[in-house]
Amino acid sequence: MLKLWKWYQNCLAVHPVKTQVISSGVIWGFGDIAAQIITHYTAKKYQNQDEKPVFDTSDENKIKKINWKRVATTSLFGFTFVGPVGHFWYEGLDRFIKSRVLLRENSFSFVATKTVIDSIIFGPLDLLVFFTYMGFAAGKSWPQIKEDVKRDFFPALILEGGIWPIVQFANFRFVPVRYQLLYVNFFCLLDSCFLSWIEQQHDASWKKWLKSLLPLKEDKGQGG
Repeated sequence: MLKLWKWYQNCLAVHPVKTQVISSGVIWGFGDIAAQIITHYTAKKYQNQDEKPVFDTSDENKIKKINWKRVATTSLFGFTFVGPVGHFWYEGLDRFIKSRVLLRENSFSFVATKTVIDSIIFGPLDLLVFFTYMGFAAGKSWPQIKEDVKRDFFPALILEGGIWPIVQFANFRFVPVRYQLLYVNFFCLLDSCFLSWIEQQHDASWKKWLKSLLPLKEDKGQGG
């Protein structure tokens, strides 16, 4: 493990962008595999609550459960968006706070400002791009994608909004800038799993409940 860490450090020092891109793509791919396994497991559990086993242990059946095209699609999102955009985002955000906002590094105001900006800008952008990209990758039309985004965006934003600010506050406070995307990538393994699972849940009842908490324009129109 120590050798692997040193190898990663060397790659990051020599090829920072390329290293971030490749690691992000691999992690998002693994995250989608995990999401599909969780989705299959959950669906089968609800359908066969009184039957055993819930999970088929044969390797052949496990392979059949994985949609490898979807894994490749999700992994490509990590390669093309999370890796390069994340790399320049964290580098640029750090420079912006230091040179423009002029806050003392690692002070509470410095870390809190970074966290707020990241939560307001990069968090929602990441979700919006992810759901839009997955829609186009699935061959859906623009109206269908808009409906999917309306269905998935706010539930994901609400759930992630309670977790990522805490993760990022610790990131900006304790992790050097060059390793901040690596830190995020570890959590992205869970996040990519979560987002893929969200996208596969379609119009689940819990999504409707979360959306009902928001003052949607449609509700206002009907109420008037």
